[in-house]
Amino acid sequence: MSSISSAIGVSGLAVYVPPYRVQLEDWCEWTDSPWQKISKVVGRSFRLRGPDQSVYTMSATAVMRLIDQYDLDPAEIGFLGLGTESSTDNSAGAIIIKGMIDKALIASGRQPIARHCEVPEFKHACLGGVYAMKGALRYLALDGSGRKAIVVCADIAEYARGSTGEPTQGAGAVAMLLEANPTLAQVDLAGSGSASDYRAVDFRKPMVRYCGQDRSESHHIQDFPVFNGKYSTTCYIDETLHALDNMYAKRHLEPIEYLRSLKKVFMHRPYRRMPENGLSIAWLFALGRGSDNDRQILGSYAEQVGVELPALLAEMAVAVDVQEFATPEALNNDAYPLTMAVLQAFRQSDDFATSVLDKLSLGAAAIRDLGNLYTAALPAWLAAGFEEALGNDSPIAGEEFLTMGYGSGDAAEVIPFYVVDGWQEAAQRICFNEAMQVAVDLSQSQYEALHDGRRPYDLDLDLQNEFVVDRVGHADERHFQDVGIEYYRYA
Repeated sequence: MSSISSAIGVSGLAVYVPPYRVQLEDWCEWTDSPWQKISKVVGRSFRLRGPDQSVYTMSATAVMRLIDQYDLDPAEIGFLGLGTESSTDNSAGAIIIKGMIDKALIASGRQPIARHCEVPEFKHACLGGVYAMKGALRYLALDGSGRKAIVVCADIAEYARGSTGEPTQGAGAVAMLLEANPTLAQVDLAGSGSASDYRAVDFRKPMVRYCGQDRSESHHIQDFPVFNGKYSTTCYIDETLHALDNMYAKRHLEPIEYLRSLKKVFMHRPYRRMPENGLSIAWLFALGRGSDNDRQILGSYAEQVGVELPALLAEMAVAVDVQEFATPEALNNDAYPLTMAVLQAFRQSDDFATSVLDKLSLGAAAIRDLGNLYTAALPAWLAAGFEEALGNDSPIAGEEFLTMGYGSGDAAEVIPFYVVDGWQEAAQRICFNEAMQVAVDLSQSQYEALHDGRRPYDLDLDLQNEFVVDRVGHADERHFQDVGIEYYRYA
């Protein structure tokens, strides 16, 4: 690890998810979808935001929990960053969250967050939170030395009813405490890997989708993305491979030996199967670059599906321009067709469990009930992982957790985390399971109403200790304008 990044990292995590839950087994009954397939590929359940919730209220609630759970002195916070792709204000971002927090802190007789606090927002699809974390760590390493930073990752993942993305919805926020001499994990930015490449129609949110939306019944702005599922999967895999290559080169690593040495991996998780496939493809590529014995192992998988090893290795050696697949005619084609065929044999092998599933196992069961949280998916998995390790009394001090973040459009980051001695005390304050316990299962009519921006007449949940949207301004006069601006209160 570098001398700068080795003493800086994560000291706390706090989670907020809305209480409104859709059980995917129920959703399968409503939509005549195959539950067995959905459970294996997607997960168990997801959350929806309520009619008085937004990405800003969820973010502020997560930050307030972080301050309370870790007994933070707000005056020491010099950086409050927001990573999201669900913001609805093109001018302000994290300052909205700071305003809510300051007001609530003052009302409870405490000091507000420091006036001399930076409040940036980071946007790059699901990678915005990782970029915010990197920005915070750089701040702490340079002009913010001696202070604390908070990064909150928050999003609302919603898809049109009847679309292929509908079961992968979700909503929530995760706040992270970053500082020198961290109490959970050191973060090695110098040993990280990056990659980016423009991918056109992978997953986009053009602003034209907002035009003419009616907010009279609830405070929702619907944010259905423009996406192409098969192509997006290809982009995820390709960008992850390039980011890993960058890290391998920086750290002078032999790819397959390094992957074998890892015990825990955390990846961006839009749904259950995606990180499994991402790590599997990385494993197969690493075998192809390994020893003669490694290539023989790869060849055994290839033989099972009728793929010639030389052809497979040739495919892995060629740089693919994934954007060539961004056409209606080519969207459903595989950029790595031979590798994807071999993946099916690998998934059926005994090696798959130890090489992939075991490395992705820490916290994996708990996050099957989260759905897709976009920027918050990766830190939520880390929170669940630390809490599970605490409950199992796992000896993880000193271990490397490899984290892999991804954002459509396209960019990826792979960043090593090193668990510090005494991590258990900070992990005790995460309260992931406690945050998940507040839940009410929705009926089909309640789900459809919430999803469509209506207030369910038979759903009245008294929210406690969290921020809500009180009202939305509508004045558009010459002397005063607040049209579309949200006003908040702390319930």
